[in-house]
Amino acid sequence: MERVDFLVIGAGIAGLSAAIRLVDVGSVLVVTKEELAESNTAYAQGGIAVAMGGDEDVALHLEDTMAAGDGLVNRAAAAVLVAEGPKRVEELLAWGTAFDRYPESDAGNGGELMRTREGAHSLSRILHANGDATGREIAVSLLRHVREIAVRTGRIELMEWTTSVDLIVDGGRVVGATLLDGEGGLRVVRAGAVLLASGGAGQVYSDTTNPAVATGDGIAMAYRAGAEVSDMEFYQFHPTAFSEPGAPRFLLSEALRGEGAHLLNAKGERFMERYHPLLELAPRDVVARAITREGMDGTVYLDMRHVKKDLQARFPGISRFLTKYRLELGRDLIPVRPAAHYLMGGVRTDVQGRTSLPGLYAAGEAACTGVHGANRLASNSLLEGLVFGALAAETMMGERGTGALGLGDEAWVAPVAPAGVTSEAATERWIAELRELMWRYAGLLRDEGGLGLAQRGLDALVVSMPKGLYRRALEARNLHCVAQMIVASALGREESRGAHYRNDFPLRDGAAKHSVMRQGRVEFVA
Repeated sequence: MERVDFLVIGAGIAGLSAAIRLVDVGSVLVVTKEELAESNTAYAQGGIAVAMGGDEDVALHLEDTMAAGDGLVNRAAAAVLVAEGPKRVEELLAWGTAFDRYPESDAGNGGELMRTREGAHSLSRILHANGDATGREIAVSLLRHVREIAVRTGRIELMEWTTSVDLIVDGGRVVGATLLDGEGGLRVVRAGAVLLASGGAGQVYSDTTNPAVATGDGIAMAYRAGAEVSDMEFYQFHPTAFSEPGAPRFLLSEALRGEGAHLLNAKGERFMERYHPLLELAPRDVVARAITREGMDGTVYLDMRHVKKDLQARFPGISRFLTKYRLELGRDLIPVRPAAHYLMGGVRTDVQGRTSLPGLYAAGEAACTGVHGANRLASNSLLEGLVFGALAAETMMGERGTGALGLGDEAWVAPVAPAGVTSEAATERWIAELRELMWRYAGLLRDEGGLGLAQRGLDALVVSMPKGLYRRALEARNLHCVAQMIVASALGREESRGAHYRNDFPLRDGAAKHSVMRQGRVEFVA
Protein backbone atom coordinates (compact mmCIF):
# COMPACT_ATOMS: atom_id res chain seq x y z
CA MET A 1 0.00 0.00 0.00
CA GLU A 2 1.24 3.47 -0.93
CA ARG A 3 0.16 6.76 0.57
CA VAL A 4 0.23 10.19 -1.06
CA ASP A 5 -1.47 13.49 -0.39
CA PHE A 6 -2.85 13.77 -3.94
CA LEU A 7 -3.49 11.16 -6.62
CA VAL A 8 -3.94 12.50 -10.17
CA ILE A 9 -5.27 10.01 -12.72
CA GLY A 10 -4.32 11.27 -16.17
CA ALA A 11 -1.36 13.23 -17.53
CA GLY A 12 -3.01 15.47 -20.12
CA ILE A 13 -3.49 19.20 -19.83
CA ALA A 14 -5.94 19.04 -16.90
CA GLY A 15 -3.89 16.58 -14.83
CA LEU A 16 -0.55 18.33 -15.31
CA SER A 17 -2.11 21.77 -14.75
CA ALA A 18 -3.34 20.48 -11.39
CA ALA A 19 -0.12 18.68 -10.42
CA ILE A 20 1.92 21.86 -10.88
CA ARG A 21 -0.12 23.49 -8.10
CA LEU A 22 -0.73 20.53 -5.77
CA VAL A 23 2.98 20.05 -5.13
CA ASP A 24 2.98 23.32 -3.17
CA VAL A 25 1.26 21.63 -0.22
CA GLY A 26 1.91 17.89 -0.49
CA SER A 27 3.10 14.81 -2.33
CA VAL A 28 1.60 14.10 -5.74
CA LEU A 29 1.37 10.87 -7.74
CA VAL A 30 0.42 11.25 -11.43
CA VAL A 31 -0.49 8.01 -13.22
CA THR A 32 -1.12 7.43 -16.91
CA LYS A 33 -1.89 4.33 -19.00
CA GLU A 34 0.90 4.76 -21.51
CA GLU A 35 3.87 7.04 -21.84
CA LEU A 36 3.41 10.51 -20.42
CA ALA A 37 3.21 12.16 -23.84
CA GLU A 38 0.22 10.03 -24.94
CA SER A 39 -3.09 11.75 -24.21
CA ASN A 40 -6.00 13.41 -26.01
CA THR A 41 -4.23 16.72 -25.33
CA ALA A 42 -1.33 15.75 -27.57
CA TYR A 43 -3.70 15.03 -30.48
CA ALA A 44 -5.42 18.43 -30.42
CA GLN A 45 -4.55 20.13 -33.72
CA GLY A 46 -6.51 23.32 -34.21
CA GLY A 47 -5.48 25.39 -31.22
CA ILE A 48 -6.59 26.92 -27.95
CA ALA A 49 -9.32 29.55 -27.90
CA VAL A 50 -8.53 32.46 -25.61
CA ALA A 51 -9.65 36.08 -25.38
CA MET A 52 -6.40 38.01 -24.96
CA GLY A 53 -7.85 41.37 -26.03
CA GLY A 54 -9.44 42.60 -22.80
CA ASP A 55 -12.95 42.69 -21.34
CA GLU A 56 -14.81 43.13 -24.62
CA ASP A 57 -12.98 40.16 -26.13
CA VAL A 58 -13.80 38.04 -23.06
CA ALA A 59 -17.48 39.00 -23.30
CA LEU A 60 -17.61 37.98 -26.97
CA HIS A 61 -15.93 34.66 -26.20
CA LEU A 62 -18.57 34.01 -23.56
CA GLU A 63 -21.43 34.73 -25.96
CA ASP A 64 -19.90 32.51 -28.66
CA THR A 65 -19.59 29.68 -26.14
CA MET A 66 -23.19 30.14 -25.04
CA ALA A 67 -24.50 30.19 -28.60
CA ALA A 68 -22.61 27.06 -29.67
CA GLY A 69 -23.90 25.12 -26.64
CA ASP A 70 -27.50 25.29 -27.93
CA GLY A 71 -29.19 26.57 -24.77
CA LEU A 72 -27.58 24.15 -22.31
CA VAL A 73 -24.34 25.89 -21.29
CA ASN A 74 -23.81 26.58 -17.60
CA ARG A 75 -23.22 30.32 -17.92
CA ALA A 76 -21.35 30.57 -14.62
CA ALA A 77 -18.90 27.88 -15.71
CA ALA A 78 -18.45 29.45 -19.14
CA ALA A 79 -17.82 32.85 -17.56
CA VAL A 80 -15.06 31.35 -15.43
CA LEU A 81 -13.57 29.62 -18.47
CA VAL A 82 -13.25 32.72 -20.62
CA ALA A 83 -12.22 35.04 -17.77
CA GLU A 84 -9.52 32.73 -16.35
CA GLY A 85 -8.27 31.67 -19.77
CA PRO A 86 -5.94 34.60 -20.54
CA LYS A 87 -4.17 34.28 -17.20
CA ARG A 88 -3.60 30.54 -17.68
CA VAL A 89 -2.32 31.01 -21.23
CA GLU A 90 0.10 33.67 -19.98
CA GLU A 91 1.41 31.00 -17.58
CA LEU A 92 1.94 28.64 -20.50
CA LEU A 93 3.92 31.33 -22.28
CA ALA A 94 6.03 31.86 -19.16
CA TRP A 95 6.71 28.12 -18.99
CA GLY A 96 8.04 28.14 -22.53
CA THR A 97 5.07 27.12 -24.68
CA ALA A 98 5.97 28.22 -28.21
CA PHE A 99 2.76 29.41 -29.85
CA ASP A 100 3.14 30.51 -33.45
CA ARG A 101 3.95 34.18 -34.02
CA TYR A 102 4.04 36.43 -37.05
CA PRO A 103 7.55 36.83 -38.47
CA GLU A 104 9.44 39.93 -37.42
CA SER A 105 9.40 41.02 -41.06
CA ASP A 106 5.61 41.41 -40.95
CA ALA A 107 5.17 45.18 -40.78
CA GLY A 108 1.76 45.09 -39.11
CA ASN A 109 2.05 42.16 -36.71
CA GLY A 110 5.75 41.32 -36.42
CA GLY A 111 6.43 39.14 -33.36
CA GLU A 112 2.81 39.04 -32.21
CA LEU A 113 0.91 35.81 -31.53
CA MET A 114 -0.91 34.47 -34.58
CA ARG A 115 -4.67 34.17 -34.17
CA THR A 116 -6.98 32.22 -36.44
CA ARG A 117 -10.74 31.70 -36.60
CA GLU A 118 -12.75 28.49 -36.36
CA GLY A 119 -16.40 27.48 -36.56
CA ALA A 120 -18.95 29.49 -34.51
CA HIS A 121 -16.33 32.02 -33.34
CA SER A 122 -17.23 35.64 -34.04
CA LEU A 123 -13.59 36.66 -34.51
CA SER A 124 -10.05 35.29 -34.71
CA ARG A 125 -8.92 34.19 -31.23
CA ILE A 126 -7.36 30.74 -31.75
CA LEU A 127 -3.69 30.40 -30.83
CA HIS A 128 -1.80 27.55 -32.46
CA ALA A 129 1.65 25.99 -32.33
CA ASN A 130 3.78 24.34 -35.03
CA GLY A 131 0.91 24.95 -37.42
CA ASP A 132 -1.37 22.07 -36.45
CA ALA A 133 0.34 20.56 -33.38
CA THR A 134 -0.91 22.85 -30.63
CA GLY A 135 -1.89 20.13 -28.18
CA ARG A 136 1.47 18.40 -28.42
CA GLU A 137 3.38 21.65 -27.84
CA ILE A 138 1.30 22.41 -24.74
CA ALA A 139 1.68 18.84 -23.45
CA VAL A 140 5.46 18.94 -23.94
CA SER A 141 5.86 22.31 -22.20
CA LEU A 142 3.66 21.29 -19.25
CA LEU A 143 5.48 17.99 -18.86
CA ARG A 144 8.84 19.73 -18.99
CA HIS A 145 7.70 22.12 -16.26
CA VAL A 146 6.34 19.28 -14.09
CA ARG A 147 9.61 17.37 -14.38
CA GLU A 148 11.56 20.46 -13.36
CA ILE A 149 9.35 20.78 -10.28
CA ALA A 150 9.77 17.07 -9.51
CA VAL A 151 13.56 17.37 -9.58
CA ARG A 152 13.52 20.53 -7.48
CA THR A 153 11.06 19.36 -4.82
CA GLY A 154 11.08 15.57 -4.92
CA ARG A 155 7.32 15.65 -4.30
CA ILE A 156 5.93 14.61 -7.70
CA GLU A 157 6.08 11.02 -8.92
CA LEU A 158 5.13 10.32 -12.54
CA MET A 159 4.02 6.72 -13.13
CA GLU A 160 3.69 5.56 -16.75
CA TRP A 161 2.09 2.37 -18.14
CA THR A 162 -0.30 2.16 -15.20
CA THR A 163 -4.00 1.38 -15.61
CA SER A 164 -6.49 2.57 -13.00
CA VAL A 165 -8.77 -0.25 -11.87
CA ASP A 166 -11.26 1.26 -9.40
CA LEU A 167 -11.66 3.94 -6.78
CA ILE A 168 -11.50 3.12 -3.08
CA VAL A 169 -14.46 4.43 -1.11
CA ASP A 170 -14.50 4.38 2.69
CA GLY A 171 -17.34 5.84 4.73
CA GLY A 172 -18.76 7.61 1.68
CA ARG A 173 -15.45 9.30 0.87
CA VAL A 174 -13.04 8.47 -1.96
CA VAL A 175 -9.69 7.72 -0.31
CA GLY A 176 -7.62 6.32 -3.16
CA ALA A 177 -7.57 3.88 -6.04
CA THR A 178 -6.35 0.47 -7.10
CA LEU A 179 -3.89 0.47 -9.99
CA LEU A 180 -2.49 -2.14 -12.35
CA ASP A 181 1.15 -1.49 -13.15
CA GLY A 182 2.87 -2.31 -16.40
CA GLU A 183 4.04 -5.68 -15.10
CA GLY A 184 0.55 -6.79 -14.09
CA GLY A 185 0.97 -6.08 -10.39
CA LEU A 186 -1.94 -4.66 -8.39
CA ARG A 187 -1.08 -1.56 -6.36
CA VAL A 188 -3.18 0.17 -3.75
CA VAL A 189 -2.76 3.93 -3.36
CA ARG A 190 -4.39 5.85 -0.52
CA ALA A 191 -4.74 9.60 -1.00
CA GLY A 192 -6.13 12.63 0.75
CA ALA A 193 -7.81 13.65 -2.53
CA VAL A 194 -8.17 12.07 -5.98
CA LEU A 195 -8.42 13.98 -9.27
CA LEU A 196 -9.87 12.28 -12.34
CA ALA A 197 -8.25 13.90 -15.38
CA SER A 198 -8.40 10.77 -17.50
CA GLY A 199 -9.85 12.26 -20.69
CA GLY A 200 -12.67 11.14 -22.94
CA ALA A 201 -14.11 7.94 -24.35
CA GLY A 202 -13.95 8.15 -28.14
CA GLN A 203 -13.02 4.47 -28.38
CA VAL A 204 -16.64 3.61 -27.55
CA TYR A 205 -17.29 4.26 -31.26
CA SER A 206 -15.74 2.42 -34.21
CA ASP A 207 -15.03 5.72 -36.01
CA THR A 208 -13.14 8.17 -33.81
CA THR A 209 -10.34 10.72 -33.94
CA ASN A 210 -9.31 9.77 -30.39
CA PRO A 211 -6.20 7.75 -29.51
CA ALA A 212 -6.43 4.19 -28.18
CA VAL A 213 -6.15 5.37 -24.54
CA ALA A 214 -9.53 7.18 -24.66
CA THR A 215 -11.71 4.45 -23.14
CA GLY A 216 -13.64 6.44 -20.52
CA ASP A 217 -11.87 4.83 -17.56
CA GLY A 218 -12.25 7.69 -15.09
CA ILE A 219 -15.92 8.24 -15.89
CA ALA A 220 -16.72 4.54 -15.50
CA MET A 221 -14.75 4.28 -12.25
CA ALA A 222 -16.54 7.28 -10.78
CA TYR A 223 -19.94 5.92 -11.80
CA ARG A 224 -19.24 2.52 -10.23
CA ALA A 225 -18.17 4.28 -7.05
CA GLY A 226 -21.53 6.09 -6.88
CA ALA A 227 -20.71 9.50 -8.36
CA GLU A 228 -23.21 11.41 -10.50
CA VAL A 229 -22.53 11.52 -14.24
CA SER A 230 -24.14 14.11 -16.50
CA ASP A 231 -24.94 14.83 -20.17
CA MET A 232 -23.51 11.58 -21.54
CA GLU A 233 -25.81 11.73 -24.60
CA PHE A 234 -23.87 14.70 -25.95
CA TYR A 235 -21.00 13.25 -27.93
CA GLN A 236 -19.48 15.64 -30.43
CA PHE A 237 -18.73 14.19 -33.85
CA HIS A 238 -16.02 16.15 -35.61
CA PRO A 239 -17.28 16.95 -39.12
CA THR A 240 -14.04 16.35 -41.00
CA ALA A 241 -12.14 13.16 -40.30
CA PHE A 242 -10.21 11.58 -43.16
CA SER A 243 -12.42 9.10 -45.00
CA GLU A 244 -10.58 6.50 -47.01
CA PRO A 245 -11.24 2.73 -46.86
CA GLY A 246 -8.78 1.08 -44.49
CA ALA A 247 -7.33 4.40 -43.30
CA PRO A 248 -7.57 5.75 -39.74
CA ARG A 249 -10.12 8.49 -39.04
CA PHE A 250 -7.36 11.07 -38.86
CA LEU A 251 -8.55 14.49 -37.69
CA LEU A 252 -8.59 17.19 -40.36
CA SER A 253 -8.64 20.27 -38.17
CA GLU A 254 -11.41 22.84 -38.18
CA ALA A 255 -8.62 25.33 -38.78
CA LEU A 256 -8.62 24.16 -42.40
CA ARG A 257 -12.09 25.63 -42.78
CA GLY A 258 -10.94 28.64 -40.80
CA GLU A 259 -8.34 29.21 -43.52
CA GLY A 260 -11.03 29.06 -46.20
CA ALA A 261 -11.63 25.39 -47.06
CA HIS A 262 -14.95 24.58 -48.74
CA LEU A 263 -17.06 21.44 -48.43
CA LEU A 264 -18.21 19.82 -51.67
CA ASN A 265 -20.67 16.99 -52.24
CA ALA A 266 -20.28 14.19 -54.80
CA LYS A 267 -21.63 16.51 -57.49
CA GLY A 268 -18.92 19.07 -56.78
CA GLU A 269 -21.39 21.52 -55.20
CA ARG A 270 -20.89 23.61 -52.08
CA PHE A 271 -23.84 22.69 -49.90
CA MET A 272 -23.50 24.38 -46.51
CA GLU A 273 -25.62 27.35 -47.59
CA ARG A 274 -28.61 24.99 -47.38
CA TYR A 275 -27.90 24.29 -43.70
CA HIS A 276 -26.53 27.42 -41.98
CA PRO A 277 -25.72 31.08 -42.78
CA LEU A 278 -22.16 30.66 -41.47
CA LEU A 279 -21.56 28.02 -44.15
CA GLU A 280 -18.44 25.92 -43.41
CA LEU A 281 -17.90 27.83 -40.14
CA ALA A 282 -21.25 26.81 -38.67
CA PRO A 283 -21.28 24.97 -35.29
CA ARG A 284 -19.80 21.48 -35.44
CA ASP A 285 -23.04 19.62 -34.90
CA VAL A 286 -24.65 21.39 -37.86
CA VAL A 287 -21.70 20.73 -40.18
CA ALA A 288 -21.42 17.09 -39.10
CA ARG A 289 -25.10 16.38 -39.82
CA ALA A 290 -24.91 18.21 -43.14
CA ILE A 291 -21.93 16.09 -44.25
CA THR A 292 -23.74 12.93 -43.13
CA ARG A 293 -26.83 13.81 -45.16
CA GLU A 294 -24.88 14.87 -48.25
CA GLY A 295 -22.74 11.75 -47.90
CA MET A 296 -25.77 9.54 -48.48
CA ASP A 297 -25.40 10.37 -52.18
CA GLY A 298 -21.63 9.89 -52.38
CA THR A 299 -18.35 11.08 -50.95
CA VAL A 300 -18.01 14.54 -49.38
CA TYR A 301 -14.76 16.42 -49.92
CA LEU A 302 -12.74 19.17 -48.31
CA ASP A 303 -11.54 21.57 -51.00
CA MET A 304 -8.62 24.00 -50.55
CA ARG A 305 -7.61 24.30 -54.19
CA HIS A 306 -8.63 27.95 -54.20
CA VAL A 307 -6.67 28.89 -51.04
CA LYS A 308 -3.52 30.79 -52.02
CA LYS A 309 -1.33 30.07 -49.00
CA ASP A 310 1.60 27.80 -48.15
CA LEU A 311 -0.63 25.08 -46.73
CA GLN A 312 2.21 22.65 -46.07
CA ALA A 313 3.84 25.22 -43.80
CA ARG A 314 0.55 26.09 -42.08
CA PHE A 315 -0.52 22.45 -41.62
CA PRO A 316 2.65 20.34 -41.55
CA GLY A 317 1.22 17.41 -39.58
CA ILE A 318 -1.89 17.08 -41.73
CA SER A 319 0.22 17.44 -44.89
CA ARG A 320 2.58 14.65 -43.78
CA PHE A 321 -0.37 12.37 -43.13
CA LEU A 322 -1.98 13.05 -46.49
CA THR A 323 1.24 12.30 -48.40
CA LYS A 324 0.85 8.65 -47.30
CA TYR A 325 -2.26 8.57 -49.50
CA ARG A 326 -0.73 10.65 -52.32
CA LEU A 327 -2.93 13.61 -51.50
CA GLU A 328 -2.01 17.25 -51.02
CA LEU A 329 -3.84 20.24 -49.58
CA GLY A 330 -4.32 22.88 -52.26
CA ARG A 331 -4.05 20.32 -55.06
CA ASP A 332 -6.50 17.52 -54.31
CA LEU A 333 -10.01 17.02 -52.99
CA ILE A 334 -9.75 15.37 -49.57
CA PRO A 335 -12.49 12.82 -48.67
CA VAL A 336 -14.05 13.48 -45.25
CA ARG A 337 -16.75 12.17 -42.93
CA PRO A 338 -17.69 12.75 -39.26
CA ALA A 339 -16.09 10.75 -36.44
CA ALA A 340 -16.56 10.69 -32.66
CA HIS A 341 -14.34 13.40 -31.24
CA TYR A 342 -15.27 14.89 -27.86
CA LEU A 343 -17.54 14.02 -24.94
CA MET A 344 -19.40 17.04 -23.54
CA GLY A 345 -20.68 14.93 -20.63
CA GLY A 346 -18.75 13.24 -17.86
CA VAL A 347 -18.48 13.14 -14.10
CA ARG A 348 -20.74 15.89 -12.79
CA THR A 349 -18.79 18.65 -11.04
CA ASP A 350 -19.19 22.20 -9.86
CA VAL A 351 -16.98 24.98 -11.18
CA GLN A 352 -14.34 24.12 -8.57
CA GLY A 353 -14.02 20.51 -9.70
CA ARG A 354 -15.95 18.89 -6.84
CA THR A 355 -17.93 15.76 -7.71
CA SER A 356 -20.88 14.38 -5.75
CA LEU A 357 -18.45 12.17 -3.76
CA PRO A 358 -16.27 13.78 -1.07
CA GLY A 359 -12.59 13.34 -1.82
CA LEU A 360 -13.14 12.95 -5.57
CA TYR A 361 -12.56 15.75 -8.08
CA ALA A 362 -12.62 15.81 -11.89
CA ALA A 363 -11.39 18.13 -14.62
CA GLY A 364 -11.00 18.20 -18.38
CA GLU A 365 -12.92 15.92 -20.73
CA ALA A 366 -13.64 13.42 -17.94
CA ALA A 367 -15.66 16.10 -16.13
CA CYS A 368 -18.95 17.81 -16.88
CA THR A 369 -19.26 21.35 -15.53
CA GLY A 370 -21.82 22.20 -18.22
CA VAL A 371 -19.32 24.60 -19.78
CA HIS A 372 -19.86 23.12 -23.27
CA GLY A 373 -23.60 22.59 -23.04
CA ALA A 374 -24.90 20.45 -25.88
CA ASN A 375 -22.13 21.32 -28.34
CA ARG A 376 -18.57 22.42 -27.57
CA LEU A 377 -17.27 25.58 -29.20
CA ALA A 378 -14.20 24.76 -31.30
CA SER A 379 -10.85 24.93 -29.44
CA ASN A 380 -12.44 25.44 -26.01
CA SER A 381 -11.31 21.97 -24.90
CA LEU A 382 -7.64 22.72 -24.23
CA LEU A 383 -8.70 25.88 -22.40
CA GLU A 384 -11.14 23.86 -20.29
CA GLY A 385 -8.45 21.45 -19.12
CA LEU A 386 -6.05 24.26 -18.36
CA VAL A 387 -8.52 26.38 -16.40
CA PHE A 388 -10.49 23.74 -14.52
CA GLY A 389 -7.45 21.59 -13.77
CA ALA A 390 -6.00 24.59 -11.92
CA LEU A 391 -9.29 25.36 -10.14
CA ALA A 392 -9.72 21.73 -9.05
CA ALA A 393 -6.20 21.76 -7.61
CA GLU A 394 -6.91 24.88 -5.57
CA THR A 395 -10.03 23.24 -4.14
CA MET A 396 -8.24 19.96 -3.40
CA MET A 397 -5.53 21.78 -1.48
CA GLY A 398 -8.13 23.31 0.81
CA GLU A 399 -10.30 20.23 1.26
CA ARG A 400 -7.98 17.22 1.24
CA GLY A 401 -8.85 14.56 3.76
CA THR A 402 -7.06 14.70 7.08
CA GLY A 403 -7.88 11.20 8.28
CA ALA A 404 -7.78 9.21 5.05
CA LEU A 405 -4.06 8.46 5.23
CA GLY A 406 -4.34 6.98 8.68
CA LEU A 407 -7.09 4.46 7.96
CA GLY A 408 -6.24 0.81 8.40
CA ASP A 409 -5.76 -1.65 5.56
CA GLU A 410 -8.99 -3.43 6.47
CA ALA A 411 -10.92 -0.51 4.93
CA TRP A 412 -9.88 -1.60 1.45
CA VAL A 413 -12.03 -4.11 -0.42
CA ALA A 414 -10.26 -5.83 -3.32
CA PRO A 415 -11.79 -5.29 -6.78
CA VAL A 416 -13.92 -8.16 -8.06
CA ALA A 417 -12.28 -10.06 -10.93
CA PRO A 418 -14.49 -12.75 -12.50
CA ALA A 419 -12.93 -16.20 -12.52
CA GLY A 420 -11.03 -17.08 -15.66
CA VAL A 421 -9.17 -15.07 -18.27
CA THR A 422 -10.52 -14.18 -21.70
CA SER A 423 -7.95 -14.38 -24.49
CA GLU A 424 -6.69 -11.11 -25.93
CA ALA A 425 -8.06 -12.01 -29.37
CA ALA A 426 -11.53 -12.70 -27.98
CA THR A 427 -11.41 -9.46 -25.98
CA GLU A 428 -10.55 -7.47 -29.11
CA ARG A 429 -13.47 -9.05 -30.99
CA TRP A 430 -15.80 -8.21 -28.11
CA ILE A 431 -14.66 -4.58 -28.04
CA ALA A 432 -14.99 -4.29 -31.82
CA GLU A 433 -18.58 -5.57 -31.62
CA LEU A 434 -19.45 -3.00 -28.96
CA ARG A 435 -17.90 -0.16 -30.96
CA GLU A 436 -19.73 -1.12 -34.17
CA LEU A 437 -22.99 -1.40 -32.24
CA MET A 438 -22.58 2.10 -30.81
CA TRP A 439 -21.61 3.63 -34.17
CA ARG A 440 -24.57 2.09 -35.96
CA TYR A 441 -27.34 2.76 -33.43
CA ALA A 442 -26.15 5.51 -31.03
CA GLY A 443 -24.08 7.73 -33.31
CA LEU A 444 -24.74 10.99 -35.07
CA LEU A 445 -28.40 10.36 -36.01
CA ARG A 446 -30.57 8.53 -33.47
CA ASP A 447 -34.10 7.29 -32.92
CA GLU A 448 -35.94 5.16 -30.37
CA GLY A 449 -35.74 2.00 -32.46
CA GLY A 450 -32.00 2.20 -33.01
CA LEU A 451 -31.24 3.16 -29.41
CA GLY A 452 -33.38 0.25 -28.26
CA LEU A 453 -31.33 -2.09 -30.44
CA ALA A 454 -28.16 -0.62 -28.95
CA GLN A 455 -29.46 -1.16 -25.43
CA ARG A 456 -30.42 -4.76 -26.09
CA GLY A 457 -27.10 -5.40 -27.79
CA LEU A 458 -25.22 -4.04 -24.79
CA ASP A 459 -27.29 -6.21 -22.47
CA ALA A 460 -26.40 -9.27 -24.57
CA LEU A 461 -22.68 -8.42 -24.42
CA VAL A 462 -22.71 -8.65 -20.62
CA VAL A 463 -22.81 -12.45 -20.85
CA SER A 464 -19.46 -12.57 -22.65
CA MET A 465 -17.80 -9.63 -20.84
CA PRO A 466 -14.01 -10.17 -21.02
CA LYS A 467 -12.58 -11.64 -17.82
CA GLY A 468 -9.23 -11.15 -16.19
CA LEU A 469 -7.22 -8.41 -14.50
CA TYR A 470 -5.37 -7.00 -17.50
CA ARG A 471 -5.61 -3.68 -19.32
CA ARG A 472 -7.82 -4.55 -22.28
CA ALA A 473 -10.29 -6.48 -20.13
CA LEU A 474 -10.53 -3.48 -17.81
CA GLU A 475 -10.99 -1.15 -20.78
CA ALA A 476 -13.73 -3.41 -22.15
CA ARG A 477 -15.61 -3.14 -18.86
CA ASN A 478 -15.21 0.65 -18.86
CA LEU A 479 -16.31 1.03 -22.49
CA HIS A 480 -19.41 -1.03 -21.77
CA CYS A 481 -20.25 1.14 -18.76
CA VAL A 482 -19.83 4.34 -20.79
CA ALA A 483 -21.87 2.94 -23.68
CA GLN A 484 -24.74 2.07 -21.35
CA MET A 485 -24.78 5.61 -19.98
CA ILE A 486 -24.74 7.18 -23.46
CA VAL A 487 -27.62 5.03 -24.68
CA ALA A 488 -29.76 5.43 -21.55
CA SER A 489 -29.32 9.22 -21.57
CA ALA A 490 -29.99 9.43 -25.31
CA LEU A 491 -33.21 7.41 -24.94
CA GLY A 492 -34.36 9.67 -22.14
CA ARG A 493 -33.75 12.91 -24.05
CA GLU A 494 -36.74 13.09 -26.39
CA GLU A 495 -35.64 16.18 -28.27
CA SER A 496 -32.86 17.27 -30.63
CA ARG A 497 -30.30 19.63 -29.12
CA GLY A 498 -26.71 20.28 -30.15
CA ALA A 499 -24.79 17.08 -30.76
CA HIS A 500 -27.78 14.91 -29.78
CA TYR A 501 -30.09 14.52 -32.76
CA ARG A 502 -33.24 12.36 -32.68
CA ASN A 503 -34.87 11.68 -36.05
CA ASP A 504 -38.09 10.91 -34.17
CA PHE A 505 -37.88 14.12 -32.09
CA PRO A 506 -36.29 16.64 -34.49
CA LEU A 507 -37.29 19.77 -32.54
CA ARG A 508 -35.69 21.25 -29.45
CA ASP A 509 -37.66 21.10 -26.21
CA GLY A 510 -38.44 24.46 -24.67
CA ALA A 511 -37.01 23.49 -21.29
CA ALA A 512 -33.21 23.19 -21.14
CA LYS A 513 -32.33 20.36 -18.76
CA HIS A 514 -29.22 18.31 -18.02
CA SER A 515 -29.33 14.54 -17.78
CA VAL A 516 -27.96 13.13 -14.51
CA MET A 517 -27.23 9.45 -14.03
CA ARG A 518 -26.61 7.71 -10.73
CA GLN A 519 -26.86 4.01 -9.94
CA GLY A 520 -28.74 3.12 -13.11
CA ARG A 521 -31.31 5.94 -13.05
CA VAL A 522 -31.55 8.90 -15.43
CA GLU A 523 -33.10 12.18 -14.31
CA PHE A 524 -33.35 15.51 -16.11
CA VAL A 525 -32.69 18.64 -14.06
CA ALA A 526 -32.57 22.32 -14.84
